[in-house]
Amino acid sequence: MAELSNWLINYPLLTYAGVILFGLLIGSFLNVVIYRLPVMLQREWQQECAALTNQPVAPQPTFNLSRPRSRCSQCQQQLSALDNIPLLSWCVLRGRCRYCHSAISARYPLIELISGLLSVLALWQFGATPQLLGALLVCWLLLAMTAIDIDHLLLPDILTLSLLWLGLLFNLNAFFMPLFDAVLGAAIGYGILWSLYWLFKLATGKEGMGYGDFKLLAALGAWFGWQSLLPILLIASIAGSLIGLTLMTSRKLNNERALPFGPALALGGIIYLFWGQQLVDWYWSIAL
Repeated sequence: MAELSNWLINYPLLTYAGVILFGLLIGSFLNVVIYRLPVMLQREWQQECAALTNQPVAPQPTFNLSRPRSRCSQCQQQLSALDNIPLLSWCVLRGRCRYCHSAISARYPLIELISGLLSVLALWQFGATPQLLGALLVCWLLLAMTAIDIDHLLLPDILTLSLLWLGLLFNLNAFFMPLFDAVLGAAIGYGILWSLYWLFKLATGKEGMGYGDFKLLAALGAWFGWQSLLPILLIASIAGSLIGLTLMTSRKLNNERALPFGPALALGGIIYLFWGQQLVDWYWSIAL
C-alpha cells in the first residue's frame, strides 16, 4: 500500500489509469465466473443426486474457471488472446464473433466497464489504504452476484459466504466497523430477511425470497455494521420497486417470472460503501 500511495502522489493519472485497466481485467474474469460458476454448481448437484440415488454418473469433460479455454458460444471456435482483450476486443469486432460473425452479448463489455469504473471510484474514495482492498473485493463480488442472480435467481454460497467472512476478517482491525458492530450486523442482517421470509410464507403460502438474500444482507452487515442495514434495505426496496414497475410496464415481468432481490441489495451495498455516511447525515439534517 505504501508503494501505491507513492505512485498516487507522484503519478496520479498513471495510477488511476493502471487501476481502471486492472479493474477491466478483473471484469473479464468476472464474466467467466458469471457464466461458469452456475454450470459448475449444477454439475456438482447432479453428481450428488446421482450418488444419493445410487445412479451411475456419466463422465463429463473438465469444466472449471480455467478449463476449457474460452470459445464462441455459437461456432465453438476457441478464442485467441486478441479476442479476449477487455472492452477493446468487443469494440474492435463491433460486437460480433471474428469467425462466425454471430452477435456477442453487450453484457460482457458492460461488466468489464462497470468493474473498471467501480475500481477507480474505490481508489478515489479510499486512496491507497487497506479499505481500498476491501472496497474492491466488495464491488467485484457484488457485481458477480448481481449478474448470476439475474440469470439464474441464484446467489451461490461460495460468493455470499466468502463476502461475509471477508467482512469479518477485515473488521478484526476495524477497517470499516468495530468487530462487535460487524458481528451484530451479520446476525441481524440474516435475521431480518429470515423473519420477513417466514412471515410472508405463513401469510401467503409462497416464498418471497431465497436464502441467498439472507446471506447477502448478513455479508453486508459484516462489512458495514448493523447501522448500515436500514439504509441498505431502504435503497434496495426503492431500487427493487422501480425495477419491478419498469419490467411490468414493459411486460417483461409476470406471475411466472420472479424478480431477484439480490441485485437491489447489491446496489444498496455499493451505494452505502461509497456514500452511506453522507446519506445518513443528509437524512438526519432533513429530519431534524
